Amino acid sequence: MPKKQKRAATLAEMAVTLPPPATEGPCSSYVDPPVAARGFTGADGTHWRLARGPLGPRRAERLATDADVMSMGICYDDEVGRWLPRFLPEAERPAIWLKARATLGAAYPPAHEAYQFTAEDGRVLLFIETYC
Repeated sequence: MPKKQKRAATLAEMAVTLPPPATEGPCSSYVDPPVAARGFTGADGTHWRLARGPLGPRRAERLATDADVMSMGICYDDEVGRWLPRFLPEAERPAIWLKARATLGAAYPPAHEAYQFTAEDGRVLLFIETYC
């Protein structure tokens, strides 16, 4: 007679065995990326709202020079203890734009997508989402 197969654990049973989520460290304060959340609050308290995107290459190129602020990707900010977009210094913007422009609007998979955010005070942010 064949042996009886062991019953597979249910999802609820597996969840009980998982460790609790971390309460400290970079992963504990992870939030949705700015595009998915349709906005974010910066380290200085400025609230940025998603205005439009993904942008076409021509509009993104115009914003690369005209936007008040430019950001590419997100990084962990130790001062505020959460993930925030990495704002680029003025000197880095042309080189970063050239890197992003090469793959902006590529069919599949996109390596970069550009989005426009606006602040309450009217400033404009060009946010370049980076995909691995």
